[in-house]
Amino acid sequence: MNKYRTHNCNELRKEDLDKNISISGWINKKRDHGNLLFIDLRDNYGITQCIIDKENKNFLELEKTQLETVIKISGKVIKRSEETINKDIETGEIEVVISDFEILGTCKELPMPVFSDQEYAEEIRLKYRFLDLRRKKIHENIILRSKVISHIRNEMTKLGFLEFQTPILTSSSPEGARDFLVPSRLNPGKFYALPQAPQQFKQLIMVSGFDKYFQIAPCFRDEDARADRSPGEFYQLDLEMSFVEQEDVFKVVENLMVNTFKKFSNKKLMYDKFPKISYAQAMLNYGSDKPDLRKIQQFMQMKLLI
Repeated sequence: MNKYRTHNCNELRKEDLDKNISISGWINKKRDHGNLLFIDLRDNYGITQCIIDKENKNFLELEKTQLETVIKISGKVIKRSEETINKDIETGEIEVVISDFEILGTCKELPMPVFSDQEYAEEIRLKYRFLDLRRKKIHENIILRSKVISHIRNEMTKLGFLEFQTPILTSSSPEGARDFLVPSRLNPGKFYALPQAPQQFKQLIMVSGFDKYFQIAPCFRDEDARADRSPGEFYQLDLEMSFVEQEDVFKVVENLMVNTFKKFSNKKLMYDKFPKISYAQAMLNYGSDKPDLRKIQQFMQMKLLI
């Protein structure tokens, strides 16, 4: 590929046996067996196990290298013995015998280990966010987010929607929370506001005759954090359509959400169509126009058990 690697850390297989390769990444784990040192090298794509014996001139230096140090390893691909095959990783049938290595980025002792599944206080995780994002679970969540957004974009394009980016600096508008204000350099004493939602802009887009619009839009709101939102900002799928009725909007959102969950979740969906109840029925049965049917069903099940 280039001078840093011929393969990524999830690419080598049995077909690559006896090849001389180079891989680069972070030292995820080390296991010192005295005469042998095992290193799990990690990059964005996966993990490759590398080994070096005591006779190698690089053994002592690698032995004292800190976890999460970024290194380049050159070596030969060999087959693992049957009893040492790791079925949990895709490169589990091979390992790399290290012939040489190069430190690309040094690392001191970390405030929180990356390979551990232990949970840490939110203050620590946010302070060292770049380390938190290296953890397997969080790393996979970020990759999943990217894939979901790409899927949404593809689906919306198939439905004839056009993607626009609306302005970030705007005038203040009445919404559900306080605005974030940005001082104007050219007009002292006056301020821009960060948009709480692209509401006015998307309506202007419809007035301009574009028919169908969508955006993965940032929304800035000066409000306290919620369980499902970062404080200050969150992203939402924003859309607008011309010459449609309520059912047309329902159909687009319903198909998009069902297809997205079917693609990215292993859980079985309760419905392929959103269940609908009228406002009058909701108020009569539940006393609310936004009842949480999940909690109501749980309550009814508990009541039956009692």
